[in-house]
Amino acid sequence: MMAAVKRPYCKPPPPTTTTTAITSSSGQNHKRLRHSLPAAAAMDGGMEEEAVAPPPPTTMTTTTPPQPLLPGLPDHLAQLCLSPLPPRLLHAVCRPWRRLMYTPSFPPFLSLYALLDDADADAGVSFAAYDPLAGRWDALPSPPMPSPPPMLWHPSFLARRLPLQSVAAAGRLVLVSGSTQSLHPALSRPLVFDPAAPTPRWQLGPRIPLSPRRWCAAGAARGRVFVAGGVGAGYDPAVARSGATWDPAASPPPAAAWEPIPPLRDGRFSRDAAEAVCSGGKVCMVNLRTPGAKEGAVFDLRAGRWEDMPPGMLAGWKGPAAASPPDDGETIYVVDEERGALTAYDWGADRWRTVAESDRLKGAAEMTVAGGKACVVAPGGGKVLIVDVTPPPPPPPAARRESWAAPPPPPRMWEVAAPGGKRVVSLHVLPRMTRPE
Repeated sequence: MMAAVKRPYCKPPPPTTTTTAITSSSGQNHKRLRHSLPAAAAMDGGMEEEAVAPPPPTTMTTTTPPQPLLPGLPDHLAQLCLSPLPPRLLHAVCRPWRRLMYTPSFPPFLSLYALLDDADADAGVSFAAYDPLAGRWDALPSPPMPSPPPMLWHPSFLARRLPLQSVAAAGRLVLVSGSTQSLHPALSRPLVFDPAAPTPRWQLGPRIPLSPRRWCAAGAARGRVFVAGGVGAGYDPAVARSGATWDPAASPPPAAAWEPIPPLRDGRFSRDAAEAVCSGGKVCMVNLRTPGAKEGAVFDLRAGRWEDMPPGMLAGWKGPAAASPPDDGETIYVVDEERGALTAYDWGADRWRTVAESDRLKGAAEMTVAGGKACVVAPGGGKVLIVDVTPPPPPPPAARRESWAAPPPPPRMWEVAAPGGKRVVSLHVLPRMTRPE
């Protein structure tokens, strides 16, 4: 059917004055946040009373009908024909196809969402999404932060950033925990951003059970936000042992309440922020990243109970961790910060296998995994290293019969620079952001 359809004629886009990237002398791209251009301001002051404005010239105006997506087909049928095509191909053909890709009715591609810190001054936090097809960062709307707002830096912790914990669940970005300047919990209710909504915006979720908290374990578990442990304005054993899950896809977000889970055995997950990663129906978390004495815990979602972490998993948990989504196998990945190795956990053998090793992975700060890509924040937050963790295709039968068959090539790696003047604090992979028509 597609072979009989002519390729649509598309005029090239007009030139724009908005700069999305500049190239330094080293050849690396430094991305800048893209904001919508302001409308032209109205002219101040009017004509004098004696002056009479000349009548406008008479012009003939013609209305150009909208260009069809595919000549000879209604647009709703054309969408069905175009939706199976690769996003990069659609983006390269013409402007109507590019506009279609960002509409709520078209299947979205994946983008990288980042929590950003200002590199030059204390300007608070901001959020941006990296469009891999356009190769640019787009600023997200500012969330309705409470007063006092969460802070990333504190005079008492000069060498350490305060955590502002965020989770990607059910296709949404959720802020769940942070600290104020007085080191109190900053968020009594989660903030939710739905990028695929017709008009993307932030909304408030239901109140967090028992008490607002900070320094907890947070993550996503089968489309739900998972929170366990933490500390409130002061240490409370009930809060430090409590946990709950919540569905951010409920409409509106406050409609669904948090559902409590059985308490932890102790308050070990109240000393620092921790990642909670879900794999095989179990939520896994470690209270410390450092090589020192650390403790782990596993929550079985089906059985509804806490279990001890397998010793091999705990021993190899040496840095930031993330798990691939259910459609990618829910594999747990960890970056060994000292060795610069990206490792994947094998439940059956209770061991970690090395996926990639590079000096660029040393000192990794944060990580997320989706779409066959592991996205790692480099030290300092100036760039994101992308590692292709898609399994290589099996060798042909002839090569499998030969004992001298070459080993598979190392995973492909590339970098994405942070927006100009910003540092990446944390990141997630979510559907691309909808754009207005």
